[in-house]
Order: sequence, then structure tokens, then C-alpha cells
Amino acid sequence: MLDTPPFVFVLMPFHKDFEDIYRLGIKQTAEQVGLRAERVDEQMYSEPMLERIYQQIVAADIIVADMTGQNSNVFYEVGYAHARNKLCILMTQNAADIPFDLKQHRHIVYGNSIVHLRTLLEPNLVWAAEQVATAKTSGLSVKCSPAPGDLKLTRWTADATVRLVIDIHNTLDQAFGEIESINLYTGNGWEFSQSGNTSPKTASDNALFAERHSFVSPMRRINPKGWCQLTVVGRKTLAITYGVAELKNTYTVQGKIMIRVVTADRSYDFASNITVEVNDLAF
Repeated sequence: MLDTPPFVFVLMPFHKDFEDIYRLGIKQTAEQVGLRAERVDEQMYSEPMLERIYQQIVAADIIVADMTGQNSNVFYEVGYAHARNKLCILMTQNAADIPFDLKQHRHIVYGNSIVHLRTLLEPNLVWAAEQVATAKTSGLSVKCSPAPGDLKLTRWTADATVRLVIDIHNTLDQAFGEIESINLYTGNGWEFSQSGNTSPKTASDNALFAERHSFVSPMRRINPKGWCQLTVVGRKTLAITYGVAELKNTYTVQGKIMIRVVTADRSYDFASNITVEVNDLAF
């Protein structure tokens, strides 16, 4: 944990139905793991509320947003938070309230149970606090964005190709480096390439992942406030039918990954959730 507790700013509808969810489900859970959680209606301020919300989104280390009911204000605020590259944990009572293009972000579905909400939210907040600590220690902001994937169907198999764009920002006023490699942690069965060359892989040294893949960083040192980007291509067989079942034309690839930036002194880990659809499009 950091000496100053990370600030969790909560976005949710201002309605009595959400009071217990906020106070018992979110605020108490955050305090239990050493974080400070607030909603804008708890604060004293003189500026217009919307301006205050924007300020608090910028100031926050972590955003928790309840998407239940697809409240338009909450959706707008979450969009602003994503535009500011904020670490967001989305939550909802109903999975249908989170559109497909937001499902790649970390989210939980808690139904109607505050106990279930607390159980799901606690490890997510702990994870988020670790990410905040890593970002503040390293000065790095790391984001992995998947592009729409391709699906190749043969008589017996469905093979996916997914392109991942990894952006690494140095937020500090001093150079970051020397970067020795960038590792991607995934589940089983993936083969990755970088610039057309097959990337080496081995068994993971982290119990949460099966494999780790090694890539060459496009820069050894990232200048103050600088940025670098690498694009990698992953391939995996999603289904084998042996003629028993019919292959689908669309599959959803989703799960947790971790990106490790390795320097001569230490490593910095950044976890993320990935969701991408792969389609067999005939032209």
C-alpha cells in the first residue's frame, strides 16, 4: 500500500436504491483494504456539480462505476474517465447493462446481493491499488488495446488471429529505462509474433497465467513524458470439431493478461482484461 491511500471516486445514479450498495458494498469494502472512497454528493464544493465530477475523475487513482440501468450520466462520466486513461472498475446488477465494447474493461456482475458485491469488489480493489502503486513507482502507464480479430475456418478447426497494440507512456519528467524486454502473460495455446518473427515463449512464473511471451521493446529508454508502442499478433485454435459439432462463424476471446516491463533493476507488472470478437467474414 502507498503512504497516502489511493483515492477511489465512485460514479453511480443518485437514487435511494443505491444507498446501501454505495455505503455497505463499495465504501466499506474500499476502507477495508485501505482505500479512500467518495461520491461527489459527500463532498463540499462551490463549483457546478458536473465540473466537480470532472475534477474528481482527474484527481482519482481508481474509478468505480455502477452501470446498473444504463444511466446516461454515469455512461458519459465513464467515457470521460476512459478518455483520461483512468483505471476503471465497472459493476452492474445485470450483465446486459454493460455494452460489448466496454466488456473488455474490468467489470463485475453482483446481482442483487451486497454480500456478493463485496466478495467480488475486494480483490478488484486490491488489484487496482497494486496497479496504482506500480504506476506511481515506475512512472509508466501501460495500455493494451485489441483490434477486431480474424477467424479462419477449416473443415475441422476454428483458428483465431488477434492483434494487440501495447502503448507504454512515461508520465515522469525523467527518462525511463533501460528496458530489456516486454513480456506478455496469457493462458494456454497462444503463439505470438512481432514484426513477422515468432516470439519466444515459456511456462509462466506467475500462477495466475499459463504462458509468458517475450517481445523486443521498440525503445531501450523512454524520454521524459515520452511514449512507445509495439504491435504483436497472437494466434490460437479456438475449436476442434472432428466432424461432431458445427463450427461457429463468430467467437469471443476474453480473459486476463499481464504485461511485464523488464528493466535491469526490476520488473513492473500491469494487468488487464481483454475481450475481442473474431469473425469469419466472406467477401
